[in-house]
Amino acid sequence: MSTTSVVEAWTEKPLVRYVDQAGARLVVVMTTAGQVLAQHGFVRAVDLMAASALGAAIMASSAALAEQLGERSFGALFHAGRRHGIHLAPCPTPRGALIVLTVFGRETSIGLVELFYEEFAAALRQAAPVDQVREPVLATDFEADLNRSLSSLFRR
Repeated sequence: MSTTSVVEAWTEKPLVRYVDQAGARLVVVMTTAGQVLAQHGFVRAVDLMAASALGAAIMASSAALAEQLGERSFGALFHAGRRHGIHLAPCPTPRGALIVLTVFGRETSIGLVELFYEEFAAALRQAAPVDQVREPVLATDFEADLNRSLSSLFRR
């Protein structure tokens, strides 16, 4: 059983290749608001939603800190633990700005993740539909959009 699932089909091929090349355990491709477009490795919706919300919040906080310091942005963030590392990076596409959260284990290095992330980001930019800009989610539509996304991601 594959643990890769997508809401938007154009993300699937680049995601599968990235996971295989980088040796990633978990990956989330999301909008800057935390809406999940694709994921790999998550088996529970609550874990996926928490990871996407936290990833989006970390990127927003980092951008605000960069602005306070007069920087344009800080780019990718990397954190290492004893068993896992995370790579959190922006990915501009013709469809809009995205964020990618990658979780990897000790069998993979940050250098490999960064190398294959650049290829992944380029593949996402190339695959993104250029004639569609993702509409912002309105508070009134949030619950319905979330339920549709979860159903699509977890095939329910």
